[in-house]
Amino acid sequence: MHARNMIFRIAICLLGISLFPVSGHAADLKIGYVNAVKVIEEAPQGEAALKKLEAEFAPRDKKIVEMQNRLKTLEQDLEKNALLLKDTDQRSKEFEIVSLKRDLRRATQEFREDYNLRRNEELAALQKIVQKTIAEIARQENYDLILESAVYASPKADITDKILKKLGKR
Repeated sequence: MHARNMIFRIAICLLGISLFPVSGHAADLKIGYVNAVKVIEEAPQGEAALKKLEAEFAPRDKKIVEMQNRLKTLEQDLEKNALLLKDTDQRSKEFEIVSLKRDLRRATQEFREDYNLRRNEELAALQKIVQKTIAEIARQENYDLILESAVYASPKADITDKILKKLGKR
């Protein structure tokens, strides 16, 4: 009996809501949509940040590549000359390889962590610039609401290109 009462009350509420006319102000709303992913990927500031990161991390990347090449050379040398080496020399080379592998793993992990941290810092700075630009356009063009996520946005509502154009002028 209680469930039937609950269903009846919900039906009455829904009927009541449907009887009220939609406010005339809703038609006056100016709504825009921004494809944030596209803006981040195509903004000139994003490209500049990527180049900055590449330049900052290039020396460390080069060092890791050199370590990888050195390891490959050592492993090939050991494999090629294993039968000719004395036991002590072979153990010494094996120890050197193990040590280099450990150093390479550590350097690679530190590189990834540092790079991801810096990339996130640059991305946060870019997002602030994008948000500021969206807010400026919203105020200048009297938008009531701008969305960055939507299931559907018509081309009329999409202001992504306006944002990119304004970011290109900075």
